[in-house]
Amino acid sequence: MHDTARATISDQRAAVAPGWIAIVRHGRPKADRSVRIDWRGYEQWWAAYQEAGLMEDQAPPERLLRLADDAHTLFASTLMRAKETAAAVAAGRAIIEDPIFVEAPLPPPRMFGRRRPGHWGVLARISWWMGGARDEESRTEAELRAEAAVATVTARALRGENVLVCAHGWFNRMMRPVLTRQGWRCAEDHGDSYWTYRLYRKRG
Repeated sequence: MHDTARATISDQRAAVAPGWIAIVRHGRPKADRSVRIDWRGYEQWWAAYQEAGLMEDQAPPERLLRLADDAHTLFASTLMRAKETAAAVAAGRAIIEDPIFVEAPLPPPRMFGRRRPGHWGVLARISWWMGGARDEESRTEAELRAEAAVATVTARALRGENVLVCAHGWFNRMMRPVLTRQGWRCAEDHGDSYWTYRLYRKRG
């Protein structure tokens, strides 16, 4: 290949700089966290939580709205709380809903006692992380899904699109190390609360 041809290809690649990737946690869902329930009750609570939308009278923070305005592509998990979050920031634009971004499961361990949902959630996540999937998606399977989710997002970002994903607390955490391994750095870290996000840019 001639030097001029190589230079032309290099210039074409450089002309399309990668866009950014924003991984957003949904807003606060409708859920009664004050109840004390056993592990069977938590299974029912979690099933209802998976179907729930957002609590009323919430508004996205201004910085998230400004970020969404600059996004070319908006993805959302197919769970209602993520879809409503995406709709709140999309300003009427199209949203791509994809089950690849749904939350990792939280099957509770079969332990004696009645606890609040938040306590059960911690126990369930530890149990699941250690292999207690109880016939649901395992940690290994979820890690593979996180890799596929990142591939879905980076395919757009590497073409120069700014991509915003509205998803879930734990699954967002599972995508983070995949992005890091693939050369994306966290340029903004706003934590793990509702309506927060982390912004990633390609190194170099």
